Amino acid sequence: MVATFGPDQGDLMTIDQLAERSGITVRNIRFYAGRGLIPPPQLRGRTGLYGPDHLARLELVSELSALGFTLSAIEGHLERLPARAGAAELALQRALLAPWVPEEIEEIDRAELDRRTGRTLSHDELATLVELGAVTPLDDGRVRLHGTTVLGIGVAVLDSGLPTEHWQHVHQLIEQHTTALAEDLMKLFQDEILQPYRDRGRPAEERSRLAAALSQLKPLTMRGVMTAFGRAVNKTIRERIG
Repeated sequence: MVATFGPDQGDLMTIDQLAERSGITVRNIRFYAGRGLIPPPQLRGRTGLYGPDHLARLELVSELSALGFTLSAIEGHLERLPARAGAAELALQRALLAPWVPEEIEEIDRAELDRRTGRTLSHDELATLVELGAVTPLDDGRVRLHGTTVLGIGVAVLDSGLPTEHWQHVHQLIEQHTTALAEDLMKLFQDEILQPYRDRGRPAEERSRLAAALSQLKPLTMRGVMTAFGRAVNKTIRERIG
Protein backbone atom coordinates (compact mmCIF):
# COMPACT_ATOMS: atom_id res chain seq x y z
CA MET A 1 0.00 0.00 0.00
CA VAL A 2 2.79 2.47 0.94
CA ALA A 3 5.79 2.69 -1.33
CA THR A 4 9.37 2.56 -0.05
CA PHE A 5 10.93 5.86 0.86
CA GLY A 6 13.75 7.79 -0.71
CA PRO A 7 17.41 7.71 0.26
CA ASP A 8 17.14 9.93 3.34
CA GLN A 9 17.72 7.22 5.93
CA GLY A 10 20.36 8.82 8.18
CA ASP A 11 20.83 7.12 11.55
CA LEU A 12 19.03 3.80 11.77
CA MET A 13 17.09 2.64 14.83
CA THR A 14 15.83 -0.62 16.23
CA ILE A 15 12.09 -0.91 16.74
CA ASP A 16 12.54 -0.23 20.47
CA GLN A 17 14.46 2.96 19.69
CA LEU A 18 11.83 3.96 17.13
CA ALA A 19 9.12 3.44 19.74
CA GLU A 20 10.99 5.65 22.21
CA ARG A 21 11.53 8.41 19.63
CA SER A 22 7.97 8.37 18.29
CA GLY A 23 6.07 7.76 21.52
CA ILE A 24 4.23 4.89 19.81
CA THR A 25 4.38 1.42 21.32
CA VAL A 26 6.24 -1.40 19.61
CA ARG A 27 2.94 -3.23 19.32
CA ASN A 28 1.30 -0.34 17.48
CA ILE A 29 4.32 0.16 15.22
CA ARG A 30 4.03 -3.47 14.15
CA PHE A 31 0.29 -3.03 13.66
CA TYR A 32 0.84 0.05 11.46
CA ALA A 33 3.50 -1.79 9.49
CA GLY A 34 1.07 -4.67 8.96
CA ARG A 35 -1.49 -2.19 7.56
CA GLY A 36 1.12 -0.70 5.23
CA LEU A 37 1.29 2.67 6.97
CA ILE A 38 5.07 2.34 7.15
CA PRO A 39 7.30 0.17 4.91
CA PRO A 40 9.25 -2.84 6.17
CA PRO A 41 12.52 -2.10 7.98
CA GLN A 42 15.95 -2.63 6.50
CA LEU A 43 17.32 -5.97 7.61
CA ARG A 44 20.79 -6.37 9.09
CA GLY A 45 21.07 -10.03 9.84
CA ARG A 46 17.86 -10.74 11.78
CA THR A 47 17.50 -7.19 13.11
CA GLY A 48 15.09 -4.75 11.50
CA LEU A 49 16.33 -1.17 11.35
CA TYR A 50 14.27 1.98 10.81
CA GLY A 51 15.27 5.42 9.52
CA PRO A 52 14.10 9.04 9.80
CA ASP A 53 11.46 8.49 7.13
CA HIS A 54 9.82 5.78 9.24
CA LEU A 55 9.83 8.15 12.22
CA ALA A 56 8.40 11.01 10.17
CA ARG A 57 5.60 8.82 8.87
CA LEU A 58 4.72 7.60 12.37
CA GLU A 59 4.63 11.20 13.61
CA LEU A 60 2.27 12.05 10.76
CA VAL A 61 0.03 9.12 11.72
CA SER A 62 -0.03 10.46 15.29
CA GLU A 63 -1.06 13.93 14.07
CA LEU A 64 -3.86 12.47 11.96
CA SER A 65 -5.06 10.37 14.90
CA ALA A 66 -5.07 13.47 17.12
CA LEU A 67 -7.31 15.17 14.57
CA GLY A 68 -9.82 12.32 14.92
CA PHE A 69 -9.10 10.58 11.61
CA THR A 70 -10.14 6.94 11.41
CA LEU A 71 -7.56 4.34 10.47
CA SER A 72 -9.04 3.96 7.00
CA ALA A 73 -8.94 7.75 6.51
CA ILE A 74 -5.29 7.81 7.58
CA GLU A 75 -4.52 5.06 5.08
CA GLY A 76 -6.29 7.02 2.34
CA HIS A 77 -4.37 10.19 3.16
CA LEU A 78 -1.00 8.45 3.13
CA GLU A 79 -1.80 6.83 -0.21
CA ARG A 80 -2.29 10.29 -1.74
CA LEU A 81 1.18 11.48 -0.73
CA PRO A 82 3.98 11.42 -3.30
CA ALA A 83 5.22 7.84 -3.65
CA ARG A 84 8.76 8.65 -2.47
CA ALA A 85 7.92 11.25 0.15
CA GLY A 86 10.79 11.47 2.60
CA ALA A 87 11.19 12.96 6.05
CA ALA A 88 11.19 16.60 4.83
CA GLU A 89 7.98 16.20 2.83
CA LEU A 90 6.32 14.35 5.70
CA ALA A 91 7.38 17.09 8.13
CA LEU A 92 5.59 19.59 5.90
CA GLN A 93 2.50 17.37 5.93
CA ARG A 94 2.61 17.34 9.73
CA ALA A 95 2.84 21.14 9.80
CA LEU A 96 -0.18 21.34 7.50
CA LEU A 97 -2.27 18.94 9.56
CA ALA A 98 -1.18 19.63 13.14
CA PRO A 99 -4.19 20.65 15.27
CA TRP A 100 -4.47 24.40 15.83
CA VAL A 101 -5.66 23.76 19.38
CA PRO A 102 -5.33 20.55 21.42
CA GLU A 103 -8.65 18.73 21.78
CA GLU A 104 -7.73 15.83 24.12
CA ILE A 105 -10.66 13.71 22.96
CA GLU A 106 -11.57 10.90 25.40
CA GLU A 107 -14.32 8.33 25.71
CA ILE A 108 -15.58 7.98 29.28
CA ASP A 109 -18.60 6.49 31.07
CA ARG A 110 -21.33 8.51 32.76
CA ALA A 111 -19.94 7.94 36.23
CA GLU A 112 -16.62 9.47 35.19
CA LEU A 113 -18.41 12.37 33.51
CA ASP A 114 -20.36 13.02 36.73
CA ARG A 115 -17.11 12.90 38.68
CA ARG A 116 -15.45 15.44 36.40
CA THR A 117 -18.39 17.83 36.43
CA GLY A 118 -18.74 17.51 40.20
CA ARG A 119 -22.42 16.59 40.06
CA THR A 120 -24.86 13.89 39.05
CA LEU A 121 -25.95 15.31 35.72
CA SER A 122 -29.65 15.45 34.99
CA HIS A 123 -31.01 14.60 31.56
CA ASP A 124 -31.40 18.32 30.76
CA GLU A 125 -27.89 19.17 31.95
CA LEU A 126 -26.40 16.42 29.81
CA ALA A 127 -28.45 17.65 26.85
CA THR A 128 -27.02 21.14 27.40
CA LEU A 129 -23.45 19.83 27.39
CA VAL A 130 -24.23 18.01 24.14
CA GLU A 131 -25.71 21.17 22.59
CA LEU A 132 -22.60 23.13 23.60
CA GLY A 133 -20.33 20.57 21.93
CA ALA A 134 -18.67 19.51 25.18
CA VAL A 135 -19.67 15.84 24.87
CA THR A 136 -21.15 13.50 22.27
CA PRO A 137 -23.26 10.50 23.38
CA LEU A 138 -22.06 7.10 22.18
CA ASP A 139 -24.17 4.05 21.38
CA ASP A 140 -22.80 2.06 24.33
CA GLY A 141 -23.95 4.64 26.91
CA ARG A 142 -20.58 6.33 27.26
CA VAL A 143 -19.78 9.82 25.98
CA ARG A 144 -16.99 11.28 23.89
CA LEU A 145 -15.43 14.17 25.81
CA HIS A 146 -14.06 16.96 23.62
CA GLY A 147 -11.46 18.25 26.02
CA THR A 148 -11.37 19.39 29.63
CA THR A 149 -11.41 23.07 28.62
CA VAL A 150 -14.65 22.69 26.67
CA LEU A 151 -16.17 20.68 29.53
CA GLY A 152 -15.15 23.42 31.97
CA ILE A 153 -16.95 25.99 29.83
CA GLY A 154 -20.02 23.74 29.76
CA VAL A 155 -20.04 23.42 33.55
CA ALA A 156 -19.66 27.20 33.89
CA VAL A 157 -22.70 27.59 31.65
CA LEU A 158 -24.71 25.23 33.86
CA ASP A 159 -23.69 27.28 36.91
CA SER A 160 -24.33 30.68 35.31
CA GLY A 161 -28.02 30.83 36.14
CA LEU A 162 -28.85 32.16 32.65
CA PRO A 163 -31.29 30.21 30.48
CA THR A 164 -29.55 27.38 28.65
CA GLU A 165 -31.30 28.46 25.45
CA HIS A 166 -29.27 31.69 25.57
CA TRP A 167 -25.98 29.78 25.70
CA GLN A 168 -27.13 27.43 22.96
CA HIS A 169 -27.81 30.41 20.71
CA VAL A 170 -24.40 31.84 21.58
CA HIS A 171 -22.75 28.52 20.72
CA GLN A 172 -24.62 28.28 17.42
CA LEU A 173 -23.54 31.79 16.41
CA ILE A 174 -19.92 31.09 17.30
CA GLU A 175 -19.97 27.79 15.37
CA GLN A 176 -21.58 29.41 12.35
CA HIS A 177 -19.13 32.28 12.03
CA THR A 178 -15.95 30.47 13.05
CA THR A 179 -16.68 27.64 10.60
CA ALA A 180 -17.10 30.16 7.78
CA LEU A 181 -13.89 31.94 8.85
CA ALA A 182 -11.96 28.67 8.99
CA GLU A 183 -13.13 27.70 5.51
CA ASP A 184 -12.18 31.10 4.08
CA LEU A 185 -8.75 31.04 5.71
CA MET A 186 -8.06 27.49 4.51
CA LYS A 187 -9.07 28.42 0.95
CA LEU A 188 -6.83 31.47 1.06
CA PHE A 189 -3.90 29.38 2.25
CA GLN A 190 -4.54 26.68 -0.36
CA ASP A 191 -4.84 29.18 -3.23
CA GLU A 192 -2.03 31.57 -2.33
CA ILE A 193 0.59 29.42 -0.60
CA LEU A 194 0.15 25.66 -0.95
CA GLN A 195 -1.02 25.41 -4.56
CA PRO A 196 1.82 27.61 -5.92
CA TYR A 197 4.28 25.37 -4.04
CA ARG A 198 2.74 22.32 -5.71
CA ASP A 199 2.72 24.04 -9.11
CA ARG A 200 6.45 24.65 -8.75
CA GLY A 201 6.95 20.89 -8.39
CA ARG A 202 7.26 20.81 -4.58
CA PRO A 203 10.87 22.12 -4.56
CA ALA A 204 12.85 20.54 -1.74
CA GLU A 205 14.50 23.82 -0.73
CA GLU A 206 11.08 25.31 0.09
CA ARG A 207 9.79 22.55 2.35
CA SER A 208 11.54 23.48 5.58
CA ARG A 209 10.82 27.17 5.03
CA LEU A 210 7.14 26.50 4.40
CA ALA A 211 6.86 24.23 7.45
CA ALA A 212 8.51 26.90 9.62
CA ALA A 213 6.19 29.58 8.23
CA LEU A 214 3.18 27.40 9.08
CA SER A 215 4.35 27.01 12.67
CA GLN A 216 4.31 30.81 12.96
CA LEU A 217 1.10 31.32 10.96
CA LYS A 218 -1.11 29.34 13.33
CA PRO A 219 -0.48 31.19 16.61
CA LEU A 220 -0.39 34.56 14.81
CA THR A 221 -3.74 33.82 13.16
CA MET A 222 -5.28 32.71 16.47
CA ARG A 223 -4.11 35.89 18.20
CA GLY A 224 -5.30 37.94 15.26
CA VAL A 225 -8.77 36.40 15.41
CA MET A 226 -9.09 37.02 19.15
CA THR A 227 -7.83 40.61 18.83
CA ALA A 228 -10.07 41.39 15.85
CA PHE A 229 -13.11 39.95 17.63
CA GLY A 230 -12.45 41.99 20.77
CA ARG A 231 -12.03 45.18 18.73
CA ALA A 232 -15.21 44.42 16.77
CA VAL A 233 -17.19 44.04 20.02
CA ASN A 234 -15.73 47.31 21.34
CA LYS A 235 -16.67 49.06 18.10
CA THR A 236 -20.21 47.66 18.27
CA ILE A 237 -20.61 48.87 21.87
CA ARG A 238 -19.41 52.38 20.93
CA GLU A 239 -21.75 52.52 17.93
CA ARG A 240 -24.78 51.34 19.94
CA ILE A 241 -24.11 53.86 22.70
CA GLY A 242 -23.40 56.63 20.23
